[in-house]
Amino acid sequence: MCGRYYVDSDTADEIEKIIRRVDGKIKAGTDQAMWARDIHPTEAAPILAASNQKLCCCWQRWGFPKQQEGADFRGQRKQVIFNARSESALEKRTFRESVRHRRIIIPAAGFYEWNRHREKSTFYRKLQPVLFLAGFYDIYQGEERFVILTTEANESVKPVHDRMPLILEEDEMMPWIFDDEKTEAFLSKKPHLLERKTEFEQMSLF
Repeated sequence: MCGRYYVDSDTADEIEKIIRRVDGKIKAGTDQAMWARDIHPTEAAPILAASNQKLCCCWQRWGFPKQQEGADFRGQRKQVIFNARSESALEKRTFRESVRHRRIIIPAAGFYEWNRHREKSTFYRKLQPVLFLAGFYDIYQGEERFVILTTEANESVKPVHDRMPLILEEDEMMPWIFDDEKTEAFLSKKPHLLERKTEFEQMSLF
């Protein structure tokens, strides 16, 4: 499960570098004033997608609507689908065509998970400013909206939660977005191990 993640100015810098390496130029969409914040379901966030056979950074809203959204965050979250299981996404009518033809990357500095005691952990990659979360989008009433794919938790996340985002490596970004024939293989990949930090301290007894 991934219900909240964060981006920062380093994420924006790294995305600009990646797109320049791929296409030699950057398209509009990486305004750093809009970065450096936590991202919640129903909010707009930066994503990487295909545009005229090139990679571009743009903004989409997180979550496919289930019905009319409520006014508060808790209500909104219940009214959107913000994650999809990678193991079954191609079998679901809601997701199938988007996974096949509208794949994206969601850049993140890290993401959060909570254990059964509601203790919060932050997951990130050491010495790597960006995690590349696999996702896809669809269009609802003229608005592009995305979902993050999740997979079975690896050894670094499993002590906290049994699910985690499907994370790609930088050299997998372009094949994920542009190569339809590799989609199923990516959906079954196991993400690399992550670093973890918590907002509580473990106390020792003397």
